[in-house]
Amino acid sequence: MSFAVTRTSRSFIAPCEATPRNSLGLSVIDRVPALRHMVRSLHVFTHGREPARVIREALSKALVKYYPFAGRFVDDPDGSGEVRVVCNGEGAWFVEAKTDCSLEDVKYLESPLMIPEDELLPKSSLDVPLMMQVTEFGGGGFVVGLIFAHTIADGLGAAQLINAVADIARGLPKPTVEPVWSREFITNPPKLPLGGPPVFPSFKLLYATIDLSAEHINHVKSRHLELTGQGCSTFDVAISRLWLSRTRAIDLDPGVDVHVCFAANTRHLLRQVLPPQGGYYGNCIYPMTASASSGRVASADLIDVISIIRDAKARLPDEFAKWAAGDFKDDPYEFTLTYNLLLVTDWTRLGFLDVDYGWGKPLHVIPFAWLDMMAIGIIGAPPAPQKGTRVTTHCVEKEHMQAFLEEMKGFA
Repeated sequence: MSFAVTRTSRSFIAPCEATPRNSLGLSVIDRVPALRHMVRSLHVFTHGREPARVIREALSKALVKYYPFAGRFVDDPDGSGEVRVVCNGEGAWFVEAKTDCSLEDVKYLESPLMIPEDELLPKSSLDVPLMMQVTEFGGGGFVVGLIFAHTIADGLGAAQLINAVADIARGLPKPTVEPVWSREFITNPPKLPLGGPPVFPSFKLLYATIDLSAEHINHVKSRHLELTGQGCSTFDVAISRLWLSRTRAIDLDPGVDVHVCFAANTRHLLRQVLPPQGGYYGNCIYPMTASASSGRVASADLIDVISIIRDAKARLPDEFAKWAAGDFKDDPYEFTLTYNLLLVTDWTRLGFLDVDYGWGKPLHVIPFAWLDMMAIGIIGAPPAPQKGTRVTTHCVEKEHMQAFLEEMKGFA
């Protein structure tokens, strides 16, 4: 069956009050080439009364505080090649849409989607930092299609903004968290000599979703504690299982190194420079990489792979401090994108699952952070009230997909 989505309104939503008209510089992390892309996601809610109107009005109010999201990206006029945000109040792009079907008719957008994601997401433009589409379904449910520019905010920052919109939609006079720009507080270490332009490959990666039961996660945690005397997190278990399964599936030469890289939040390491009240929404992440030979990872027990991941996490404070001091040979933010590199991000702690526009939190959040130039896995949650962990991947090509799925499902 096909279900038609009709877009009924398209407009720029400007801040409802006057906001500063200025030009804002981005931090050295914001300007990382690998972050120059749009992050897309769908947020599924089962109830709502005139949600498009309510969210549109709340967005206009929230943009008074978060006015850079209503601006535009421009090249710095000094010829440096750096990008800045011109705060001109032009607004965020907002689309209203309707469909006659109910969320139940489309299985609450469980995978595989019965409505293509492009029908539920606004058409994107790279110079607009924020875009939203609210699609109202028959029976009262609605879906928020969100697109934001990674250059202006990391996942925590984007979720902070959307929660601010939700605060106002619920009737609060202002957002619970006061936003902070403060990009100048982010360390700007000495620059390395310019190399050649970054090379972005193009893979033919396929999409897959795998659920890990809470029972399995807890079993692995207990086994890890028993064998090592140390606890481990759900993230540790999920990322290790994903890396191990993918390494076995792509079956590289045993002597070839494989890498898994995850974006670690560094706000806690910058407490001395960031405002103490919080609210910083720029990119505040550091890429932590774990590496080992393909043969070592493929032959390892899951507990051993968890130890490799935990060792990498433990290095974060020292590595970040060295980077901030300029004590590095190679810029850690400028890694080479190859098929033996897996990027992983954790969406469970960003705050998107806490968004409440007045009718309850989302049933589930569906990420689409897919780019053909990088193999990626996203750690998330299955639709409520299910328990456990959902691993959404875009990380193997067709020839490796069957082996990958069998490995992911083959753990006891």
